[in-house]
Amino acid sequence: MRFFLLSLGCPKNTVESEGMSELLRAAGHKATEHPEEADLLIVNTCGFIDLAREESLAALRELGEKKGADQYLIAAGCMAQRYGVEMGKMIPALDGIIGTRRWREIVVLAEILTRTGNSGLISQLPEPARRDPQCHPLPRHCPGMASAYVKIAEGCDAPCAFCAIPEIKGPFRSKPPGAILTEVRDLVRQGIKEVILIAQDTTSYGRDWGEKDALSSLIGDILEAAPELPWLRLMYTYPQHVSRRLIHTMASNPAICQYLDLPLQHAHPQVLHRMNRPHDIDLIHGLIDRLREAMPDIALRTSFIVGYPAETEDEFQALLEFMGQVAFDRVGIFTYSREEGTKAAELPKQIPQRLKEERYERAMALQQRISLTKNAEFVGRELEVLVEGVGDAVSVGRSYRDAPEVDGMVLIGSELPVNEFASVCITDALEYDLIGHATPLSPCTPSPAGMQKRK
Repeated sequence: MRFFLLSLGCPKNTVESEGMSELLRAAGHKATEHPEEADLLIVNTCGFIDLAREESLAALRELGEKKGADQYLIAAGCMAQRYGVEMGKMIPALDGIIGTRRWREIVVLAEILTRTGNSGLISQLPEPARRDPQCHPLPRHCPGMASAYVKIAEGCDAPCAFCAIPEIKGPFRSKPPGAILTEVRDLVRQGIKEVILIAQDTTSYGRDWGEKDALSSLIGDILEAAPELPWLRLMYTYPQHVSRRLIHTMASNPAICQYLDLPLQHAHPQVLHRMNRPHDIDLIHGLIDRLREAMPDIALRTSFIVGYPAETEDEFQALLEFMGQVAFDRVGIFTYSREEGTKAAELPKQIPQRLKEERYERAMALQQRISLTKNAEFVGRELEVLVEGVGDAVSVGRSYRDAPEVDGMVLIGSELPVNEFASVCITDALEYDLIGHATPLSPCTPSPAGMQKRK
């Protein structure tokens, strides 16, 4: 059979989509980028917030309206896990569902569908005789790619009041180191230049085994197993678990990108308390000071939620003041989404959407000014850039300061080999991106515009 797979949502979904694709290929099925050519139509859905669910439902409806009598439509991922067969009421054309906890059985579901045909009933997997701990190496096939995500754990135990992920993903379960090392070695053999470690909380790695700082050990094992790997990046590191040992590990290994993603969600203690998040802001300031002392050029990213229930203007102002004090390189701002089944959904004093959006705009405007100032600090310097695209005498890539898809880019005024590193002189800065030229062309001299932005 031929299959078409559309992946929506976060990098963790991307990893599972790649895994499903590889499992289907290994079973003899062939991928296609054209839905009309496929026997299986698969949408790996995101169910985290309203906008993500709307996107997932729209994609399923569009495929369902166009599918032929001999095609099967499958909803995979977060929405399938969260709503199960109830999704049939939302998508009448749906033939099968497979959730986040059993996506490795996609081949079994495909076989069930082909045996039963379009019966009008939604096919599900039978209950397993035993639970699969998902501890085997994930099959990956990444032709022509320079970067790859590696998921080091499944699920989440964090009790955040606003989040439905624990309900969708289940409890936190670390993947055994051997499986991770096998996956990384295989990716590096395929030519991957950057491995990005992800989980709901990468710094909780090993805590379900009773180890409090297993991430540092895992990083050491990865660098030893794949010494030729140029870049190793960490995402989703929760501040309360960033240890001094982890900071030392990052600072002392040149292959580790000096970049850290610290999802804080807010900066006022009372809002954080209502979120059921750690709310000692002094500890956050101390952690950031230690990170910058150990790695002066570290790029710090975070995410904040505005418009959380009962958020006052003073609490929002405290968030803006914190952003100005810390000056993160990258910030993702989100308006609060009221999620069914979460504690926050039942809180009083829900904020009107108009006010949420107004606070979003104010926070984004502040961060744009901060980001421009941070970017301007790199004008006149050289950065190693991983080139990812080229065309019309311009190349596009990322520096160590930029994670794929969520951060900025480096625009280079010449055509360079894709999926290779280049040394780039930064000549100008924008709010999110940097502009430069490959250093062999001429000395590293800032453009007049770039010099102006630094003043």
